[in-house]
Amino acid sequence: MRFSAEIGWTFRSFVNESCLKLCLVCDCLLFWCERAQAIQGNDITVKSYKVESRITSRFAHTTVKSSVVNSGSGAQTIGFNVQIPKRAFITNFTMNVNGITFIGSVKEKTVARNLYAQARARGKAAGIVRANSLDMETFKTEVHVPASSKVEFELHYQEMMERKLGFYQHTLHIQPGRLVPHLQVDVYIFEPKGIRAVETPNTLGEHFEGITKVVQNKDKVHIVFKPTLQQQRKCNNCTESAVDGVFTVRYDVERESNAGELQVSDGHFVHFFAPKELSPLSKNIVFVIDVSGSMWGLKMKQTVSAMEAILDDLTMDDYFSIIDFNHNVRCWSEELVPGTSIQISEAKNYIKNIKPNGGTNINEALLRAVQMLLKASIQGLIDPRSVSMIILVSDGDPTVGEIKLSSIQKNVKRLMREEFSLFSLGIGFDVDYDFLERLALDNRGMAQRIYANHDAAEQLKTFYSQVSSPLLRKITVQFPEDSVTDVTQNHFDKFFKGSELVVAGKLKSTSFTTLYSFTTASATMDLSLEAESDLQEMDTWLSQHEHSFSGFARQMWAYITINQLLAQRSLAPTAAKKRRITQAILNLAVDHQFVTPLTALLVQSEDAQERLLADSPRDPKQGCCSGAGYHVQVYSQPSWVRPTLAPTPSPAERPPIGPITVGKLVTSFCLPDHLENDPHFIVHLPKNKMDVCFNIDSEPGHILNLVSDPGTGVVINGQLIGSKRVVNHKRNTYFGTISVSYKPEEVRVDVGTNGIDTKHCSLNDTICVCVCGMPPRVKVSILKDSEVNVTVDDKISLMVLLHRVWKKHPVNVDFLGFYSPSNNQYSTQVHGLIGQFANEPEVKVFNLHEGSDPKKKEANMKVKGNKLSVTRGWQKDYRSDKNKGSEVYCWFIHNSGKGFIDGHYTNYIVPSLDSFLPQL
Repeated sequence: MRFSAEIGWTFRSFVNESCLKLCLVCDCLLFWCERAQAIQGNDITVKSYKVESRITSRFAHTTVKSSVVNSGSGAQTIGFNVQIPKRAFITNFTMNVNGITFIGSVKEKTVARNLYAQARARGKAAGIVRANSLDMETFKTEVHVPASSKVEFELHYQEMMERKLGFYQHTLHIQPGRLVPHLQVDVYIFEPKGIRAVETPNTLGEHFEGITKVVQNKDKVHIVFKPTLQQQRKCNNCTESAVDGVFTVRYDVERESNAGELQVSDGHFVHFFAPKELSPLSKNIVFVIDVSGSMWGLKMKQTVSAMEAILDDLTMDDYFSIIDFNHNVRCWSEELVPGTSIQISEAKNYIKNIKPNGGTNINEALLRAVQMLLKASIQGLIDPRSVSMIILVSDGDPTVGEIKLSSIQKNVKRLMREEFSLFSLGIGFDVDYDFLERLALDNRGMAQRIYANHDAAEQLKTFYSQVSSPLLRKITVQFPEDSVTDVTQNHFDKFFKGSELVVAGKLKSTSFTTLYSFTTASATMDLSLEAESDLQEMDTWLSQHEHSFSGFARQMWAYITINQLLAQRSLAPTAAKKRRITQAILNLAVDHQFVTPLTALLVQSEDAQERLLADSPRDPKQGCCSGAGYHVQVYSQPSWVRPTLAPTPSPAERPPIGPITVGKLVTSFCLPDHLENDPHFIVHLPKNKMDVCFNIDSEPGHILNLVSDPGTGVVINGQLIGSKRVVNHKRNTYFGTISVSYKPEEVRVDVGTNGIDTKHCSLNDTICVCVCGMPPRVKVSILKDSEVNVTVDDKISLMVLLHRVWKKHPVNVDFLGFYSPSNNQYSTQVHGLIGQFANEPEVKVFNLHEGSDPKKKEANMKVKGNKLSVTRGWQKDYRSDKNKGSEVYCWFIHNSGKGFIDGHYTNYIVPSLDSFLPQL
């Protein structure tokens, strides 16, 4: 959780002494000198910040509470931000603003929307909070609080702990944003069969070494993180908090026998099955790796690193092969080969030499993998008791061959045998993760998103570790038919070392005293196991433990059932079956108060006269930049509540409390060979005699590498800022800072909307020119309130334009435009979003035809081995007319420049303003 405060009228000055001197001497004053003011304190006090998790039999109920006071003399914006795991379901949110309490309740989405519409008709407001599709969700509210007022927040969510690699891991994101007098995290764990091990790794940093306290007995643990105000400080006299990160608890339980642990409570039962001391089964694996152009850069580097470690894990009893694909499909070996040291060494060399390029032919690659397993089975290479699997690693949608997703899904399922499994790993956010998940679920596997960052290789290796040691096949957990009902999935294809299978259900009656379970499985030898549980024992234990979660069995059964129904819904073969599953999910979610993708949380005042709407746009791409999130607008008095999409309040209306957002919001901006507002790329290709445009989706705060040239030592990066608020579920982004670094002289110039910062740069007192380096190699000229020009070695130049907006504009912000001429003399090593086009690619446009918009022609473009659909349109160029801009006729590339730029745009996000782009 993070708290923040902003004062809209203040400006930050980055003017160093030399620049200030220049401002005073020259008539052409720096445009930011006139507006530089000191930042004021905001008088926001976080009185308390408390997180409590109660974990009972692997099921966690987490509550996040905080109390914040505006002790200043004016109204200020207070932010409340909580990150929760994707697998968690929000169960409630309450907020007290100026003594008015708002309480949430889960309803069917149609019901909530009707209430919302009724509220709007009465001049009130309503709110829907619903789940998005990220692996992590962010619950965020910004509240405009009057002077000397207090706001209290309380968020509840529930999740089931999954056992991976021998441990259950519970993570809490602790981000107060400032010093807190009363900061405390409590985690209570109760496991009736006993707790084998507890770990509290110091994931918050060395600053907090030894602060976490653990009190443990046989079946209970209490973990406390309670830093004092002094301990929270980054340094002895600092006013900034060092508490910013993830608080982690890992534990495992005692297991009396391989038959599993059967627990009965509140008319429900849960069976946990995790046998130990079994010998691993041999495995047959076909690795299917996407090597299309979008995998260029860090993605491929990380994939190669992970594959080297994964191949080292194979044994002599394992069989494997590798298929890599772009628009073509290649097999390292046409047949499965044993995991000998020679074969592994040859496979590693093959992987290292792959150069990503071209399109994406997923269909043919997967069918080739299935055929390879079928051939090995027919030839008798596959042990009947071994485990056969395909592991797909991809970062994009199919663009070559069969591109219809439903057809690919049918093709693979038709060819797959029941004993084969498909695991899908989707790299980055551009991938259609929903499709990869359907592929896996439809073929007895699972999917996982791999985030394309510095530790992607570790994510890939960790996933493989979870499936690298299969212990059992064909597992079935059964119960007496006259004893139970509504049993969750009880047939499982495989069981892997370090994991756990969970089956839950309801009791038909309580006329008996003991419940039995019967488990059968196939391993190196067949197993038949039996477990039992007394019907009263668990409830007796729970009544004796103060911090246990007494409703865990009922909620866990609903949690598992809803997740399984959601998976079934995505695979439903008919619309009628999908409707039946949807209704079942709605009924369960409302009954158990879970916010799911199909339900909503209506937040309203205690007297139900006022309602708040937190709404979320649909999420077609299932990714972080797809517009997923909860959204609500709240005003300082309930009668002034307005939904996000409502008209902007008149000045007479009360000021807004702020929007509530869960999940990340879509950002749309463009960027060029010259870069402009809502920033867009316009790339001039002189050899091809055309201009090409594309937009890129990203987030405020991201730093994009524009030019990275190790040969000349020049780095140009741009940092994004966001519009003042979200409009139509979208926050526009713009360039707020353009940074130019010249590494040989350690010179850096940061141009911002409010100031300039220079490093190792002296200023000439007589003219408005900053001459950097000795001898002078970097020149910076400034035109008041208008533009900055930077020249390096008289070979590379760029222009940064300042665009001012009306100070009181409700949405727009000041921003920068960036222009770089196509005749800049970069080295052959140059890359970056703009730099890569210094080496102009060959482009062919064909199949020109009418589009859906009669004013815009459509066509196909062939570039870098990719076939793209493009649209002819206009983009703004502000070099000649800084106010209105001039129109540039260009071919527009969709999907964030996918297929036109090397790799994916996220490859160009760098950690700091002077960072080079990572290279393979």
